Amino acid sequence: MKRIARYAFVALMAASPTQGATVPQELGFDTDEPIAVNADSFSADLQGETGTYSGNVLVVQGAIRLRADEITVAAPGGQATRMEARGGIVVESPSGTATGALAIYDIPAQIIRLTGNVVLTNNANVMRGNALEVRIADGRATLTGGAATNGQDQGQGRVQGLFVPAEDDDNQ
Repeated sequence: MKRIARYAFVALMAASPTQGATVPQELGFDTDEPIAVNADSFSADLQGETGTYSGNVLVVQGAIRLRADEITVAAPGGQATRMEARGGIVVESPSGTATGALAIYDIPAQIIRLTGNVVLTNNANVMRGNALEVRIADGRATLTGGAATNGQDQGQGRVQGLFVPAEDDDNQ
């Protein structure tokens, strides 16, 4: 469960341009690393106090990489309070990969949500659901399914997991 929380947490923390967020050490995230953001374009809405990175967005912090179609940062008064990543979200870390369609990081509440066909992978292990919520302060993560749409719930609307036992090197 900690690895699942790490996938989602790292995805959004890496994209956050704010400093000083408390990060539990057990998640293995290093906030002292610089954050590099690359995109095809950037636009700022000075009235709305937001900035948007668009097109092939890549955010890197240490060993963590986040790719998305677009990332918008809300920064009222110059302080980042919310980060939203949309489209083709892929988070890669040494411990695995997380994918989804929309990710929201509520910085003051320290809550991260990844939604839209969420898939968490670690080697051959896979978990699937519709939404992942990570509460950073206490390191808790919840993966939920969505409502079944076909009336014959055949895995849709439910959380799914496939866990492959590690191979024993002595038997090879």
